[in-house]
Amino acid sequence: MKKIIALGILALSVAGTASAQVKPEDQIKYRQAGYSFMSWNMGKIKANLEGEFNAQQVQAAANAIAAISGSGMGALFGPGTEKDIGNVRTRVKPEFFQNMDDVAKLATDLNTASNNLVAAAATGDKAAVQKAFGDTGGTCKACHDKYRAD
Repeated sequence: MKKIIALGILALSVAGTASAQVKPEDQIKYRQAGYSFMSWNMGKIKANLEGEFNAQQVQAAANAIAAISGSGMGALFGPGTEKDIGNVRTRVKPEFFQNMDDVAKLATDLNTASNNLVAAAATGDKAAVQKAFGDTGGTCKACHDKYRAD
């Protein structure tokens, strides 16, 4: 258990150092790129659920979503990224930065849901994927509803 805690602290330290080395406008661009890629993969799963189901495509998309959600994207919400910078726009609400405990819970929920999506996709069971996909989308929506400006 002590090793897990130490690794967690080390990961947070590295993430903090990494974000300090990336300009705020680049942090915004990188996080937007990550979420766009995640959205694209959600769209691929949705298309498979609404049309011909290709378990291999669904599994690849689910793996990509889980990889992004577990990649430490939180490090890209550093100081200065709560507002537009030049021509780099952000839709994150200032409340995001004032409610970090809630944000951490939402991020954990996304990680859990996306890992469940991977497990469902690995079974090839369309009904299981449908449920896990809905749960994953719900975690995205929960954060968007609170912390994303229109």
